[in-house]
Amino acid sequence: MKTVYVGMSADLIHPGHLNIIREATQLGEVTIGLLTDKAIASYKRLPFMTYEQRKIVVENIKGVKQVVPQTTLSYVDNLVKLKPDYVVHGDDWKEGVQQKTRQEVIDTLQQWNGKLVEVPYTKGISSTMLNEGLKEIGTTPDVRRQRLKRLLAVKPIVRFLEAHNGLVGLICENISVSVNGKSEEFDGMWSSSLTDSTSKGKPDIEAVDLTTRLHQINDILECTTKPMIYDGDTGGKPEHFVYTVRTLERLGISAVIIEDKIGLKKNSLFGTDVKQEQDTIEDFCFKIQTGKKAQITKDFMIIARIESLICGKNVEDALTRASAYIQAGADGIMIHSKNKSGEDIKEFCQRFRKNDTTTPIVVVPSSYNTIKEQELAEWGANIVIYANHMLRAAYPAMVNVAKSILTHQRSYEANDQCMSIKEILELIPGTK
Repeated sequence: MKTVYVGMSADLIHPGHLNIIREATQLGEVTIGLLTDKAIASYKRLPFMTYEQRKIVVENIKGVKQVVPQTTLSYVDNLVKLKPDYVVHGDDWKEGVQQKTRQEVIDTLQQWNGKLVEVPYTKGISSTMLNEGLKEIGTTPDVRRQRLKRLLAVKPIVRFLEAHNGLVGLICENISVSVNGKSEEFDGMWSSSLTDSTSKGKPDIEAVDLTTRLHQINDILECTTKPMIYDGDTGGKPEHFVYTVRTLERLGISAVIIEDKIGLKKNSLFGTDVKQEQDTIEDFCFKIQTGKKAQITKDFMIIARIESLICGKNVEDALTRASAYIQAGADGIMIHSKNKSGEDIKEFCQRFRKNDTTTPIVVVPSSYNTIKEQELAEWGANIVIYANHMLRAAYPAMVNVAKSILTHQRSYEANDQCMSIKEILELIPGTK
């Protein structure tokens, strides 16, 4: 009996997959090399189903002899181990991100006179089409809440973008670019107290309460599927934080970040220019513990934001607090700084990683924005948040259009700065 190897993601099984497996069974005994979540996330979105869920589905397809994990986009390791007589794949990989992978398969098979068999692409259906359809259907709170931990498990760094309304949520949900043949997109959304307050014309002093912010969050959740991290400011009193945790968890929010400051909130980027007082380690640990006791699921995360560097203290103080907060039950640490060089963040991350290799580190490079994501990941960071850029981009654009209308007494000159009405009508599904 000849042996056949078929590599696939199999996230959303459709007739195209079944056709390839059917063709493979005509050649011999079929082994499916099922790409792991990490392998898939290395070149496109995180799959909807986990590896274990996908494995159960594929194992029960007629003609499949066995399923083995394929841990990288490259087939080489599995091919060398199994030495199949044939590799079967759709002919759609002759171009695009998998073109290099295809050539590797051909070169590897030549070592034992194996053969690549390419099945014509099944027209009229694709995983991309199904993915778009699922986005329109939406998601459930449980699926959304779990997504952050899944991302952290498979990606070197997870990218979140600030969203302060449903329209920005759609940008985060759908925008993608191709960089060196790889699709790059945002992994989730950051609900910022600064931009939530500013968009309502109010100061960033926790003047907008949870109930009011939830209206805005619901607008975003209704039209997106990606995970959200909530900016919880100080978290308020421990007794109140209990209800915040329960509410966010119920909605499907993946995590809340609370900062270790007390008194009237002042934005951290003011630094020592305004009076900012840190909470005691003991009291903040109690707040973390109270929040952890209140949560129901294992998926929800409480992340402790350390303000030591903002308040003029040193990295040593931040590390001491990080250790205590983790002992109290914090699921992650956010370290914040307004230093433009990023050197204090680098020192914190590297020293932290010497003793703790698993606790997620969150960074917000608003000030040290010359540092690229790859370098942040090399320091030990796991989540990068672009915390306020969508609102900061929108306001100048709106001001310029308003000035143009006043200056010219008509809107014609502002046309190039605006979307067309047709684009607006087509932007949101169901508008037509």
